[in-house]
Amino acid sequence: MPSQILTEVAASISELKANPMKVVASGNGMPIAVLNHNEPAFYCVPAAAYEAMMDLLDDIELLKIVKERMDEPNVQVVLDNL
Repeated sequence: MPSQILTEVAASISELKANPMKVVASGNGMPIAVLNHNEPAFYCVPAAAYEAMMDLLDDIELLKIVKERMDEPNVQVVLDNL
């Protein structure tokens, strides 16, 4: 059964076992699909790419909160009164 590979670079598990850092470097900072019998088994994601993905997920969650609160009434605040 064919599977979609969501990266530009793929490597076999054998290649990963033989030289993991070379496989990671081959992605030029982007995730790499690791294949088992020509099917994607998992994705190897470099730390910087993973951190960027987590930042994007946080931004999406914050955007949801902002959109939920956009229609709430405003409260006027005078900073000198605080």
